This record gives sequence, structure tokens and C-alpha cells, in this order.
Amino acid sequence: MPKYMTKQRKNLLAFLEQHADEELSAKIIESELGGMGVSISAVYRNLSDLEKEGKVRRVSKSGTREVYYLYTDAHKCRECLHLSCKKCGKTYHMNAECADMLINTLAQSDDFTIDKSETVLYGVCKDCKNN
Repeated sequence: MPKYMTKQRKNLLAFLEQHADEELSAKIIESELGGMGVSISAVYRNLSDLEKEGKVRRVSKSGTREVYYLYTDAHKCRECLHLSCKKCGKTYHMNAECADMLINTLAQSDDFTIDKSETVLYGVCKDCKNN
């Protein structure tokens, strides 16, 4: 059953949609939305609900205790493998042909099926490599 669409939830969803390719902490989200009357408790409560609904994914990064959230309800995100840059934090959609090749290779060689909606590969993006 969908949650009641409060003003805080509407503002949070709009913000997440605008930042769909970024892993964001609750603190970052609250600092951006605080001026719109969105409290940190509302951010945590809504992120928890959105995670249960499958609209955001919780991401933990190596070397930190901070939890980040990635908005995955955008249609283009549901069936993509994601690449996340460890330097800048930007998340990219893997090229579909490359993703399919990786998925098929693993399925054939290791008899392993990847869940695209739950998969993030970490590395360094080309912008960060060149800087």
C-alpha cells in the first residue's frame, strides 16, 4: 500500500529524482532540504519506507560507517548494473551490452545469476582517473 504523500515526502522524492545517479547520506539530503521544512527524522523515516518499497537502495562504503542511499525507482535504473566511483561518489549505468556480456559470462562459467537491481560495481570513473 503506497504511503500518504506528505509535503516532506514529495520534496524528498523530487530531490532524489533529481540526484538519481548519486549516493547520498541522510545528512546530505537533510542539509539540502532543511530549508523546505524537511527534518532529519523525516528524511530517515521516509528513506526507510522507500527502501522497503524498493525505491532506494542502502549502500555502505568501505572504510566508513556512514550509510548512503541511491534512488533506484527511475525506470532506467531498475534493469541496470551500476558503476560507482570511489573518488567522486557518482554512480553510472553500465553500458547495456557490457552488462549483458558480464551477466551471461557469469551465468555460463560459474552458474551464477546476477540480480541487476542489487548490483553495484566500485572503481574509479574516467573523470577522476584523468585528474
